[in-house]
Amino acid sequence: MRTVELLFDPGLEAAVAAAWDRLAAAGLPSLAHHTHPSNRPHVTLGTATTLPSRARAGVEAALAALPLPVGLGGLVTFPGRRRALVWEVTPSPGLRELQAAVWRALPEDPRRNPVHRPRNWRPHATLARSASPGRIAEAAELLADLPRPRGHLVAARSYDDHSRTVARLVPRP
Repeated sequence: MRTVELLFDPGLEAAVAAAWDRLAAAGLPSLAHHTHPSNRPHVTLGTATTLPSRARAGVEAALAALPLPVGLGGLVTFPGRRRALVWEVTPSPGLRELQAAVWRALPEDPRRNPVHRPRNWRPHATLARSASPGRIAEAAELLADLPRPRGHLVAARSYDDHSRTVARLVPRP
């Protein structure tokens, strides 16, 4: 599976990483424990089985809208098999338009995750996942006093979960 992810400016990235570190220091689930070099705070716009050159060109054209202003809002728990605690990203109309354009550019595939359909999409930065409801609740309580920083989404990348590699989409290296 290939992702299309937006990256935060240094200030917002540091805020998310600080929340990860705070959870880890308290012995709670945290993405700080995920030590793969590709792990960094991001917002996923969509996924596809492949990212052929035509789709990539469409995605990159949509990404010309960057940078976009955003804020980090409240904490939210996502239910399901991979229960998660996330920091909501307050979307601007421009961010919603960008995400919809990326969705349209990605190849049609019945395996595409429906949570990325524009009407379903909830932009967020994941703080902790795959934990029991009690541990997620503890994590949410610990982070209840988080500030609501503002900044920008400034770059984009694609993660390939098969090869576990990242390719920068914009700005181009």
